[in-house]
Amino acid sequence: LEKTAQDLERMSLESKRFIAKSISKRPDKKLRNSLNMFFEFFAIEPVSLDPAGVVRKYDHILTNQKDRFRYFVRQIAPHMDEERKASLEMGLAGGISVHQIAKIVRHYVETVRQTKNIQIAMVLQMQLPLIEKIAKAMFKGTKSLTKGEPIGDSFGPYVAAKLIGNSKTTELEEDVIMGKIKIDGRTAFVLKSKGPGGRLGRIDKAIRQIISKNRIARVITVDAASKLEGEKTGTVAEGVGIAMGGPGVERFNIEELVVNKDIPVDSIVVKMSQEEAITPMRKAIKDALPAVIESIKRSIERTKKGDKVIIVGVGNTSGVGNTAKDLKRMEEWIEKRERKIRALKKKKKGKIDENTDV
Repeated sequence: LEKTAQDLERMSLESKRFIAKSISKRPDKKLRNSLNMFFEFFAIEPVSLDPAGVVRKYDHILTNQKDRFRYFVRQIAPHMDEERKASLEMGLAGGISVHQIAKIVRHYVETVRQTKNIQIAMVLQMQLPLIEKIAKAMFKGTKSLTKGEPIGDSFGPYVAAKLIGNSKTTELEEDVIMGKIKIDGRTAFVLKSKGPGGRLGRIDKAIRQIISKNRIARVITVDAASKLEGEKTGTVAEGVGIAMGGPGVERFNIEELVVNKDIPVDSIVVKMSQEEAITPMRKAIKDALPAVIESIKRSIERTKKGDKVIIVGVGNTSGVGNTAKDLKRMEEWIEKRERKIRALKKKKKGKIDENTDV
């Protein structure tokens, strides 16, 4: 248990160092102290004893949290461009997660040491394989997000950007862009977070704008989904409902909109593990694109010619730009990384960690 706690603390420390060096090659004491302080950042859940209005409370807290991250990044990295700042925000979120895992494990190790409680030790030991797996993935994800690399969760924005292509885009809401295209005789409003910096955007507000001005026949969401062990990475599944993770505020708002207007909602997901969602995108995930496009077309077929639909690429847009040229660079990066992983596997003549940092 002590060894695991030390390994997790090393990951937390390395996350801080990596983020600091991404800001300055020679981080000074002020920067290091600022990061140490911010890694203790927390958000308190609102009171939900009376559930009426709790979504608005969550929305307020999450908005405050986003503003706090943005303000902190502007303070410590004023020289960075907006895309790198957005990626740094996401990297900080990942680093804080690693730090919290390390602190919790350390807490229980010290509790066991002080109380000599073998039951707590046994429960913790049984959970350690899963805890270590998540922590290692989050550690690698922190590096990828800070560098602005595409991750598994970027697949939704990747699909949206591919559909938009070289069409004209407008920033409909803060950090959300929209492209208006034609698909099989229907008008499609395609939404994604603005890239290539790591952003999530407020998709719900963008959808509200579109629905207020247009008669929408269907909403289609595309997102990454957690696979079960034994399922193949990159498997495509179709369903109904809003495919969107997170605290649930945006999903609640979108559900309210579509229910009030009686708009059918389709969801298309690509299966991947939790680790694959927060680490660099694998080729198996990228290659699911054609199957997803076909699923989108099947969904659109359930509307009439001339109808208007909304297609949402849900997820973190880290590494996914807004133009066809940006996407080509992203696809080449994924292919190059995959070749390196295969070369390492061949050299070691066995299976290596799929999330190997290459």
